[in-house]
Amino acid sequence: MTDDALKDEGAPSVCNPIDPLQLPSPLHRIHHPLLTAHGVTLWCKRDDLIHPSLSGNKWRKLKYHLQQARAQGKTHILSFGGAYSNHIHALAAAGCRLGLRTTGIIRGEAASVSNATLSAARGWGMDLVFVDRQNYRRRQDPAWLAQFEDADTLIVPEGGSSPLALPGVAELVDELPFSPDLWVLPCASGGTLAGLIAGKRERERILAIAVIKGGTQLRDEVCRLHPGAATTEGWRIALDHHDGGYARFSPALWQWVQAFCAETGLPLEPIYSGKAMWGLFRELEAGHIPRGSEVVFLHTGGLQGLAGLREQGRL
Repeated sequence: MTDDALKDEGAPSVCNPIDPLQLPSPLHRIHHPLLTAHGVTLWCKRDDLIHPSLSGNKWRKLKYHLQQARAQGKTHILSFGGAYSNHIHALAAAGCRLGLRTTGIIRGEAASVSNATLSAARGWGMDLVFVDRQNYRRRQDPAWLAQFEDADTLIVPEGGSSPLALPGVAELVDELPFSPDLWVLPCASGGTLAGLIAGKRERERILAIAVIKGGTQLRDEVCRLHPGAATTEGWRIALDHHDGGYARFSPALWQWVQAFCAETGLPLEPIYSGKAMWGLFRELEAGHIPRGSEVVFLHTGGLQGLAGLREQGRL
């Protein structure tokens, strides 16, 4: 399946129209006084503009899962996520467009969860199955997963992070017209980082900003997904910029993100992209990025999550 698959396939009538993918995604120069002061050039790889419903790293991580489903004759894809999951949102849209049945195993109680993310997923035909937190923690347990397995079903891990995610992410490296000194990206499940490590050129370095608390296990997960990462030099995970943990953020961080967006015109949200950009600028202020560096920030999307944050009264 090519990147034009969403354009070439007819959409079932239940779907809203879905635009074709914009690939390669645009590369935008970011201007900011702090960058000028430190002599750093910053570019943003705008994967958030790949597609309105399949933006950021979600299409890249899903691409080869969808290809495998086609190759194996699967008609159903099942995956996992929280009530505001960008991955669930993207999978539902992709399944709808490609004529695949989808199921989302959602952490939480159905009676207490109603939001724009899940409404969109339902609108694209996804079946939602709500499980309590105790059962959700078993999402990698083969004995528990057996209840969902059948000949027609491909099970995709939470966030789309599996070895199949890596080649889709690695492809973005060749979309750049130059080789940057440093890549910067948010990191939660490790799949996008693993793919970027697999695709980067030897001279290129990677700074991953952990958006989860206690992210010391992230390195192990990255190496599990991409064993070659253990012997690959030039990448690190910064663990000091999580601002309270996954899906948490302080008023100060949100104010910083809003000011940055107003200054640069780059849209961000406070869970992934905003937290990672904040972390990048903190690293810059601390002198951890050499003067003269050419940096590419990977915008992994997630802007649809802003609606959910507003629904919760958090913005």
